[in-house]
Amino acid sequence: MKLKKIALVIAMGLGVSTFAQSASIKGNVTTESSGLAVGGITVTASSENMPKPRTAITNADGSYNLPALIPGNYELTFVSADGTTRRMSVEVFLDQSTKVNLLLEPVERNIEVITVTGSSIVREGNSSLTNSIGADVVESVPIGTNYRDLMKLIPGVQYSENTVLGPSAGGSGRDNKYGFDGVDVSLPMFGTLASEPSTHDVQSVSVDRGGAKAIGFNRSGGFSIDTISKSGTNEFHGSLEYKIQDKNFVADKDDIDGTSYDTDKTWLIGTVSGPIIEDELFFYGSFYQPEEERVNKETAYGETKDYSSERKEYFGKLTYAPIDDLLLNFSYRTSEKENQGESIEAFDADSTSMGSVANQDILTFEGSYLINDMTTLNFQYSEFSLESGSSPDNLLTNVNPIKGAPLDLNNLDGLGLFTVPNLQADNEDFDSAGAQALIDQYGYTDDAGVLTGGGSIGSGSTIDELNYYRDIFEISIEHELEFGATYHTIHAGFKWSEGTEKLSRASNGWGSMSYFGGEELSTDGTPIYYRALTQQMSLADGSGSVVPEIVSSSESFNFEINDSIEYRDFIFEVGVLISKDVLYGQGLKKNSSNVSGYELAPGEKYEMYTVDFKDMIQPRLGATWNYQEDASVFVNYAKYNPEASSLARAASWARNTRATLNVDFDENGDFIESTERAGSSGKFFQEGMTPRSIDEFTIGATKSMSNNLYVRGHIRHRKGDHFWEDTANTDRLLGKYESPFGGVPDHIAEKGLYIENLDAMRAEVGGSSYVVAELDDAFTKYWEVSLEAEYFGDRTYFNASYVWSHYYGNYDQDNTSADSDANLFIGSSNLADGAGRQVWDGKYGTLNGDKPHVFKAYGYYTTDWEANIGAYFVYQSGDVWEKWDGSVYGYSSDTIRYAETAGSRRESSHWQVDLTYTQNFTVYDNYIVEFSAELFNVFDNQTGYDYDPYASSTTFGEARSLINPRSLQLSAKISF
Repeated sequence: MKLKKIALVIAMGLGVSTFAQSASIKGNVTTESSGLAVGGITVTASSENMPKPRTAITNADGSYNLPALIPGNYELTFVSADGTTRRMSVEVFLDQSTKVNLLLEPVERNIEVITVTGSSIVREGNSSLTNSIGADVVESVPIGTNYRDLMKLIPGVQYSENTVLGPSAGGSGRDNKYGFDGVDVSLPMFGTLASEPSTHDVQSVSVDRGGAKAIGFNRSGGFSIDTISKSGTNEFHGSLEYKIQDKNFVADKDDIDGTSYDTDKTWLIGTVSGPIIEDELFFYGSFYQPEEERVNKETAYGETKDYSSERKEYFGKLTYAPIDDLLLNFSYRTSEKENQGESIEAFDADSTSMGSVANQDILTFEGSYLINDMTTLNFQYSEFSLESGSSPDNLLTNVNPIKGAPLDLNNLDGLGLFTVPNLQADNEDFDSAGAQALIDQYGYTDDAGVLTGGGSIGSGSTIDELNYYRDIFEISIEHELEFGATYHTIHAGFKWSEGTEKLSRASNGWGSMSYFGGEELSTDGTPIYYRALTQQMSLADGSGSVVPEIVSSSESFNFEINDSIEYRDFIFEVGVLISKDVLYGQGLKKNSSNVSGYELAPGEKYEMYTVDFKDMIQPRLGATWNYQEDASVFVNYAKYNPEASSLARAASWARNTRATLNVDFDENGDFIESTERAGSSGKFFQEGMTPRSIDEFTIGATKSMSNNLYVRGHIRHRKGDHFWEDTANTDRLLGKYESPFGGVPDHIAEKGLYIENLDAMRAEVGGSSYVVAELDDAFTKYWEVSLEAEYFGDRTYFNASYVWSHYYGNYDQDNTSADSDANLFIGSSNLADGAGRQVWDGKYGTLNGDKPHVFKAYGYYTTDWEANIGAYFVYQSGDVWEKWDGSVYGYSSDTIRYAETAGSRRESSHWQVDLTYTQNFTVYDNYIVEFSAELFNVFDNQTGYDYDPYASSTTFGEARSLINPRSLQLSAKISF
């Protein structure tokens, strides 16, 4: 008997956990004539990425399983009982299980070599909506050089040029989960992407958009993406690449404010890999150095220093297989980035510029151990750190603000950042003579040659140090067993993680200073002429002591179990993920005799709030019917409790002693008083809250149209509710205030205070009049209809997807500030802060991130002349916006006070085409010289987005940002 390929069908049983960073191949061997199972056949998978091969013997039912594989290309070897050997090729992808079923056929119909390539494989992973992308696609399609650029390739996920906020995909962009080598690189407490690894290290990408199993601890309210880096092999390889984007390679683009500038960009990339011990220990290393230089625009004060950005990233990885059944990986990535000449606006002096630094480290140690043919153990330990800071390029080390000290009025440009006043001729309470003297001394000359106020001089005002850390340990076991007519793949896992933020914020000198001209009075009636906004952490008391840093943290515990049950043509997924989150603040300690349960303890860590296991039970249920060998239908239900939350800092008592101070001075610069500015402080939590959750239903179908073409379609619905926010304890009692939407609904007003005894609690330990509460009737809903097609050819790859969606509700987590593309608090935003900002104030409607139509198509073709041609196309609807006008509520501040229902207006749609051409030249035997050109936004479609919603603004309704203009990147690379 000989072996013959019969089918490559969907693998719905085993889905390896994300942290295991591996893949698997499984299948069945049967006879062609009778369909009987054949046991005793030895199946071996070998790859250049694996130090040692994986081997299995088919069971009595003909099944085999090759788990814990490194993603990449494999050669499968089948040795039958009579010694006949046949081979085939297959590509496996991260977090994917590939099922290869085979027939035994008579000798006379022998096929000497059976080759199966990735183009004929249908894959499934940790969810019913898993997509995997290999290194060939990442390298052959024009996407960019950073991890964030990988989002372009995800079907149904919107194209975005945000630099902080993630793209929307059925929920908030702050609820996505980002992994690199299995390490969670999402920013603790904010849920945004903190990491900047480059794409040259990526071996495989895996994305789960919905229909999650209880595998991989997926609590994402958006999408979850993970990558695995390249590994060494038994052969030495290396490469060196230089890429350039000269300012002349970029089409003209004007900033929204009418100024323009040019930026030169370069990238230097090097890699080296090979064996340390042949067939046992491999290494891989890389170096990545992007640089940017820009001649900054002139401002009203004249020339400014140039902008520069330099980053150096080093990466090393060891792959070790001391025995056949044990595979270990250790990797370490470190990055240093420094920027200079930032934050110079049109009316700022050069001396006010800022700089920033960011040092990032990612360490991971993971392994898999095949206990026996049916059982695999996986583990991973990882550490993530991001230590960042920003500070003025001109540090005032000789200026030490002390409470009670006077302000040197003859040296305002040497004490901090001073905003030059404008004249107020019609204001009798304002000392215009004093303002004119300051304009004469510090103003800029306008186009008419007149000295003018309104600009900024001196030095940048604030020194920030923000450090983030996350430690994670995960362990899981997978076991397969046969029970009656069913076959089970059981997965069980545990994950512990701890995220920490350390914040230190000080003023440069006195911080930010402005002229009040006697218009306002201090608490004792003294006219205020000057005010400094000084960080309390930098204002020394009489003894010279200052306030220490704020430390906030959260701890998470997760257990999951999943059973994939195969019965005839059906596969059932039955699983559950249960979680527990603990938030820790600073500044209190427990005291059971107090009403609040606490007493003041400055600097001491305390348990702020716990969401227990019983409150976060997340079922994962699914069923798939393989009604044909190459076709299936599926249905899933999944519940998610997203873990991203900013409350560990936002509600911490430490904020009471880390305020921004108003430091006031009289007309001679003598100290009057210092008072805390209105702001957030420690908060109590409403009792009996249900944690934020998302319920998801998915139904879909898959079909292999041929050995090369795979199609999937689905309908998905998500509902989010139980949203937490800080809000005034009395906001339910605001009544029918001035509002186009009627004020507080009666059924909410009837509920009264969120915390009845808040005043008694505050009398003991202080804190805010705001509380953390579950907002009444807050919800989001999302509908999605999707069709995807993926084609693999011998020299061709093509992926196309179309998604229609609708995202609506009354809780918009991505639209809570003037600039949503930032690290904004989750659970402590402007939303629900007083009249006009409540969920009943016109917030019900279409939400930010709703783009009904998204079409993507990308692929590549390899020519006969050693060239590669790649292309990317996207079309998507514009985002929604609405008019903000505080006056309709009786307020001067417009921020998120809707004058019309949410999403009443829509921005322009956008489309663009990106192209790449790569030409290879083989020199000598093992050396390849490569030249590449990548052209982004070929038709220079600079679509405007992020429209100005402020009714009081002169730019109301105008785009505040533009899609990047056409740009060309050229590169040269040599590899061996």
